[in-house]
Amino acid sequence: MKIRDGAEAQPARDARQRLMSLTRWDNEGGAGPAGSPPVGASRDEDDLAQLRIRIIALENLVIALLADASNRQLESVLAMADYITPRPGHTPHRLTVRASRQMIDLVNRSGRFRHEP
Repeated sequence: MKIRDGAEAQPARDARQRLMSLTRWDNEGGAGPAGSPPVGASRDEDDLAQLRIRIIALENLVIALLADASNRQLESVLAMADYITPRPGHTPHRLTVRASRQMIDLVNRSGRFRHEP
C-alpha cells in the first residue's frame, strides 16, 4: 500500500484506535478495585489524603505531649492561643481564629490523659 505524505496506513490507524478504546474500557470512567483510589485520580488528591493523615497523627502526638506537660507549659500554649486571637480594632482572620480555638481544644483534650497527683 502506498502512503501519501502525512497519511497513515489503515492498519496503523486501526491499531491506534483499538488501543485508545481498550484504554477507555479498562479505565471505565475511573473505576478501580474496591478500596483503591480511582484510576486517574489526581496526584493532588493523594497528596491531600496524606496531608490529612499526617495532621491527625500530629494532633494526637501533641495531645500526648500536652498530657505530660507542666502547668507552666500548658499556660504558655493557652497564652499563645490568646496571642493569635485578633486584637480590638484589627480584622479577624477566620483561619487564625480557628487555629486559636484548635490550640485550646488540644489542651482540653489532653486533660483526659493527664496524670495529676
